[in-house]
Amino acid sequence: MTETLAGFAAFLILAFLRVPMAFAMGIVGFVGIGYMLNFNVAASSIAQVTYETGMSYTLSVIPLFILMGNFVVRAKLSDELYHAAYCFLGHLRGGLAMSTVISCAGFGAICGSSIATAATFTKVSYPSMRKYGYSDALAAGSIAAGGTLGILIPPSVIMVIYGIMTETSIGKLFIAGIIPGLVATVLLCLAVVWITWRDPAAGPPAEPHSWAERMAALKYVWPVIALFVLVIGGIYVGAFTATEGAGIGAGGAFLFAQVRRALTWHALFEILVESARTTSMLFMILIGALLFASFVNYTSMPADLKSFVTLFQATPVLVVIAICAIYVILGTAMEELSMILLTVPLFFPVIMALGYDPIWFGIVVVIVVQIGLISPPVGMNIFVVKNLLRHISIATVFRGVTPFTIALVALLAVIVAFPGLATWLPSYMK
Repeated sequence: MTETLAGFAAFLILAFLRVPMAFAMGIVGFVGIGYMLNFNVAASSIAQVTYETGMSYTLSVIPLFILMGNFVVRAKLSDELYHAAYCFLGHLRGGLAMSTVISCAGFGAICGSSIATAATFTKVSYPSMRKYGYSDALAAGSIAAGGTLGILIPPSVIMVIYGIMTETSIGKLFIAGIIPGLVATVLLCLAVVWITWRDPAAGPPAEPHSWAERMAALKYVWPVIALFVLVIGGIYVGAFTATEGAGIGAGGAFLFAQVRRALTWHALFEILVESARTTSMLFMILIGALLFASFVNYTSMPADLKSFVTLFQATPVLVVIAICAIYVILGTAMEELSMILLTVPLFFPVIMALGYDPIWFGIVVVIVVQIGLISPPVGMNIFVVKNLLRHISIATVFRGVTPFTIALVALLAVIVAFPGLATWLPSYMK
């Protein structure tokens, strides 16, 4: 236990010294393995983990879904999603903010990245909200919070990494995220209703649309629906694996971008470079985390945690609540991917020892990451929105996301209280 705590302390010191997370975890893991065993074994571990991570067939799902999301962004399918939601909801008080949340949910179904979703809808929806006099706090808050749906509604890079680390079915994780994703969308929209009820001037209604205009707007969202049904539906019925689905999704997104004449040779080169850059970043963090996890496994902490869990066999929900609280606290100070890679190897055996479903715990982990994405001071979505809307102060964005953070905490409580919301659909998978 002492060695692990020293390792965590060393990692935090390196992180505060602005050493990149991947290198901080890798350095501590290498030194820790060298201390526990010897440095020849530590050097061999670096080579083995790097090779196995780079050559993993299962991990190929990550660059494929990233590529799929980049093609979708280039095809500007986000504009059609927002326009359709705006036609149906824009005339309501706070309707443009609700349209943003719903279109983020739809975009998340074909993107898989919260940061990309938030960045895209900052450009797509903020101009309309500013035009109709929305408060900056509501506009920025709805975009940042809606962007978090990109990792809960499948496909999701976070779910892929959790599935690989815990040897849990990625396909079942994807399907498990559908109902919680819909519940999250409803709760975020209810947060908008509450904000505009307290302050009607924060989200005045926009121009109403006729039913003819609404039906016409729906014609342009069929590519999103088709891509989602093809990829997630195919995984659900067992037609193909998650990795194969990612390849099919990337191919489908490429065809849509091509049909919309959104691709040139220069644009294609930019998409491929951006996808490679994002994939490389994720793989570096993953390699560093796996080295750190190997070091932790050589210490006594896993056995100590399992022994500690036996004290709570009568009330296992207390352990779950404590783990959720730890995640929420860590999410305010750590980058989300690093947080998951560091903590899942510790908490997952505890959850299994208590008899909980690994699919359900995966959804719980994703939800706490959502909360972390809009929690100060390190919420990534907050800074994405702030960087794109430079005239808005960071304090305004923090104030705007607060009601949405409460909504996501309510979502976490619902999933903990009713785990069947996450496990019902996967139980029928072929």
